[in-house]
Amino acid sequence: MEAIVVEELRKRYGDVQALDGVSFAVQEGEVFGLLGPNGAGKSTTVRSLVTLTMPDSGSASVAGHDVLREQNAVRRVIGYVPQDSGVDELGTGRENLMLQGRVQGMRGKDLRARTETLLELVGITEAADRIVKTYSGGMRRRLDIALGLVHRPRVLFLDEPTTGLDPEARVVMWEEVSRLAQAESLTILLTTHYLEEADQLADRLAIVSQGRVVVEGTPAALKAGLRGDAVHVEVENAAVAEAQRVLAAVGAAPEQVLDGRTIVSRVENGGRALPGIISALETAGIPVASVSLSRPSLDDVYLHFTGREFASEDRAA
Repeated sequence: MEAIVVEELRKRYGDVQALDGVSFAVQEGEVFGLLGPNGAGKSTTVRSLVTLTMPDSGSASVAGHDVLREQNAVRRVIGYVPQDSGVDELGTGRENLMLQGRVQGMRGKDLRARTETLLELVGITEAADRIVKTYSGGMRRRLDIALGLVHRPRVLFLDEPTTGLDPEARVVMWEEVSRLAQAESLTILLTTHYLEEADQLADRLAIVSQGRVVVEGTPAALKAGLRGDAVHVEVENAAVAEAQRVLAAVGAAPEQVLDGRTIVSRVENGGRALPGIISALETAGIPVASVSLSRPSLDDVYLHFTGREFASEDRAA
């Protein structure tokens, strides 16, 4: 069964085409990632699916409900955790959850029991009666997620769930998300611009760039689709054309040129090929500034399908 279906969503803000025909589907019980640099259109996609933004065209459904025609029905079956925290810093963790439950129409024993369950589930029971402004960033984020789960949604949307967290807190949050998906039998759609996060959490993912889905699949399958290892060779600008010719002649045909001087090639066995590549460039009198070798990664997948380097595009956005 498909929990989320998105077909040809488009959205423009002035001169910016935020969404340019986004399409994908998420199966029930799946953790699905939208991976892309900042400004790729991930958050606009999520805001459209949770009925906070109206797309200009296209269609989408969540848990069988049309996001354009059945907005109230969609809101009843989803949880939404935006990038910016929605907690009341002057209330306690328990008070935040009780208030959210009342907003959702929950009362009495059911709400109290659900609050206790979620406090334990996200690991903040001991801090439940502390004022939220005393919480660490990771604790606040866990409370944010608990708020999105109070009413037992069928689909949970996590928009950049670990942005702003330090690396250690980010790893802890990954473990929490994986555990929640199983404990609550949830379908989760998360957006992220962290390559490692998408690789770690997503059962399947769609890579988004400039308002479009460029490729979709499991992280393992996407990386396996890139044959061999990536070799990055940095040379002087004036030597790029000649270096490309030399690389092609030794079986390392260039795929991309980054920043006008770094040539990216893919070879079957990088460890064996690297000495021959360096020797051929030296024989041709081409000065090499640096050489690096890497196994296929989601960064390589992004570069392969867009022709652009993920980190550079993220910084630019």
